[in-house]
Amino acid sequence: MVLYHVMTRLFGNTNSTNKPWGTLEENGVGKFDDFTSDALKQLSKSGYTHIWYTGVIEHGVLTDYEEAGIPLDDADVIKGRAGSPYAIKDYYDVNPDLSNDINNRVTEFESLLERSHHAGLKVLIDFVPNHVARSYHSDKNPGNFPDFGADDDLTKSFDPNNNFYYFPGQTFQVPAGYQTLGDCEFPTKTGHFDENPAKATGNDVFSPTPSVNDWFETVKLNYAVDYQDHRKTYFDPIPNTWLKMRHILLYWAAKGVDGFRCDMAEMVPVEFWAWVIKEVKAVYPKITFTAEIYIPDNYRNYIFTGGFDNLYDKVELYDTLKRIIQGHASTDDITRVWQSQEGISDHMLRFLENHDEQRIASPDFAGDMQKGIPMMAVTAFMHKGPVMMYFGQEVGEPGNGFSGFSSDDGRTTIFDYWGVPEHQKWMNHGKFDGAMLSAAQKDLKQRYEKLLQTTNLRESVREGAFFDLHYYNRNAQYQGYSNRIYAFIRHSENDQVLIIVNFAEESEEVAIKIPDMAWEKMNINTDTVVIGADAINRQSTVSFDTPSELKLTIPALDYHLIEIEKNL
Repeated sequence: MVLYHVMTRLFGNTNSTNKPWGTLEENGVGKFDDFTSDALKQLSKSGYTHIWYTGVIEHGVLTDYEEAGIPLDDADVIKGRAGSPYAIKDYYDVNPDLSNDINNRVTEFESLLERSHHAGLKVLIDFVPNHVARSYHSDKNPGNFPDFGADDDLTKSFDPNNNFYYFPGQTFQVPAGYQTLGDCEFPTKTGHFDENPAKATGNDVFSPTPSVNDWFETVKLNYAVDYQDHRKTYFDPIPNTWLKMRHILLYWAAKGVDGFRCDMAEMVPVEFWAWVIKEVKAVYPKITFTAEIYIPDNYRNYIFTGGFDNLYDKVELYDTLKRIIQGHASTDDITRVWQSQEGISDHMLRFLENHDEQRIASPDFAGDMQKGIPMMAVTAFMHKGPVMMYFGQEVGEPGNGFSGFSSDDGRTTIFDYWGVPEHQKWMNHGKFDGAMLSAAQKDLKQRYEKLLQTTNLRESVREGAFFDLHYYNRNAQYQGYSNRIYAFIRHSENDQVLIIVNFAEESEEVAIKIPDMAWEKMNINTDTVVIGADAINRQSTVSFDTPSELKLTIPALDYHLIEIEKNL
């Protein structure tokens, strides 16, 4: 899986006004139709096999769609004008912002699915199982189950078949100090939201008075876990919330969705995942489930018990690479990552940017778009697991600017109507030819494409084994091999490559020793080995005293992928 992750409402927006707290009319919004056949074909050519559309399912927004029968959302429990894509308002509907004809919005999404598949891209969407918007109400519910909370016993703080957790006799309080929309006005901006009894908040806050830093715009769903009684569980018979969630997953799978990125999966009991993933795959065996997860101690449980195909590799590889490029760690730490992930590495989804994280080119991360290349070489080449790029990363989008709810923190907003300037240059008003990009951006994009294409074109990288050379060279303290270099081998029966990555901001003269064990693993007799030139990157000169001791120069913030061939 080579995954292109996109904030759907931002992708096709050509409006460059970018007024803080701007309305849809002022700042514009992208549509399903902006993902044209030409755009999707360009993504496929770039090496992507999958696309993850974020913000598809209907969530709260501060745009007036009352004429289409959609009631106004309450501004006091919405973040930003465009709203959080993770505060779901109707699990069976799509965001009206994304359609040209609001009354035809689901059909427009189905057409996007068809175009994506025709371009050779499989489709992931978000499944948000832990929480919903405070104003959740489905007007597209097909009628198999009552709405969430419709049959709840409101006199009980917890009941296994309630969908929510309650505080009987207490009303919800909008967090003190929350300044929704800044100085802008909106009809429902009153400082009050009517919720009685109050419900627990999405980030496990069991209080009617969440803080402004909580996910106060959401309510926690009840999977029959009594958090206030030592997390006692009631999983037999199958709880009501479980049955409703299964139906929602099957609803979207029936439309042709190929996989789900499951938001905050570890906040939902692993027993639910073990049940529901098996249930869905019994009907759609090829569908995939990817977990957003941040606690390494949970990784194996959510793979082997829960049944997830892939997990986020955020707190191990991503955080390690970020520290290295910022100068706070060394490449020695990469070895520790793969050692901790032995047996599960093929399940780890690796990335450098996503909708939650800072842009590489921002001063908050690396401050230089070129610094993504060495990090991405390790991210994509080290193991067989899936790899992901966030839209705009390939052209050095820095995520600049205060947009409204989102501050100027190096992230591209997910809460506001906004244009993404560097990405818009690649779009070139719908031509998707990159004509407006600078020479440096075009070069960066081409280098990312070569890197991503290689992940599936080279057998050794796609499905081969991994051999760490860094561990050997650093432990032996060989001269000419520093802690700004990371070297490893990927090898299969018919393909062997040596990959050397330079994280330094200057070129490095590197001497690499390859131990006998590596040659044995590759089934190569060193008397017959041929070391080739760099296979996909810039030309390099490789010299060696013996096949087990190579010397070469690696440019700053770069990598080499060098073929190792048997001399037949």
